[in-house]
Amino acid sequence: MLQNYQTGLEYWFLLGFITFLILLKMPAPYGKFSKPNWGSWFFIMIPSQLGWVVMEIISPVMLGYFFLTGPIEKSIVSYVFFILWVGHYFNRSIIYPIRQNNPSKMPLLIPLLAFMFNIVNGSLNGYHLGFVQEYSFEYIYKWNFILGVILFVIGAIINIKSDNILLRLRSNNKSYHIPNGFMYRYVSYPNYLGEIMEWVAFALMTWSLAGLSFAVWTIANLVPRAIAGHRWYNETFDNYPKNRKAILPHIL
Repeated sequence: MLQNYQTGLEYWFLLGFITFLILLKMPAPYGKFSKPNWGSWFFIMIPSQLGWVVMEIISPVMLGYFFLTGPIEKSIVSYVFFILWVGHYFNRSIIYPIRQNNPSKMPLLIPLLAFMFNIVNGSLNGYHLGFVQEYSFEYIYKWNFILGVILFVIGAIINIKSDNILLRLRSNNKSYHIPNGFMYRYVSYPNYLGEIMEWVAFALMTWSLAGLSFAVWTIANLVPRAIAGHRWYNETFDNYPKNRKAILPHIL
């Protein structure tokens, strides 16, 4: 079983790389890049609030199932990983959709694809925590655990605070406007930057290939979208700040 798990991870990494190349050429069709006239039933537009709930809630369910049913003895360290994962997805699948005002719509294809991704991703990471790797209490003193927790919290703060700015902006406007303040002084997509930081930190603190695969997939999904969105902002608004980068301050 472990051999099959390792093989599955290898294919998962490869698929993430392929996805990155595809998204560099063709942004996922939601938000600024929605394509409501494509015609297929996959592109039926649904409320984004419903889409967020459907596609995100399955991730903590799958992770929790494998984590809690696995034979590995659970320490406080394991439960830290579990709580951080569930906390992120509780915000993303419940709190964030509830707080949306003037929500846009998204094609049905997006939550369907994300739902399938989260089944696999949650299962791989849950299996690692429940069936593969045991973390002793002493693990809390390791440098990668300490640094990972710190980076995860910082990333979560950046992600949530940036989302709050967008939510306020969208609640007061029906069209797109330039977000300002906080990390938006430096990049167009600090919410994406924060989420990337979270899952890179998770990979660091768990020191696992499963965690690394999630970090790779997060980068593969969000970096191309940030680049395309940054280009869209510059083409749409003549007064868009020229010193902003897409997702990494002063770099990209």
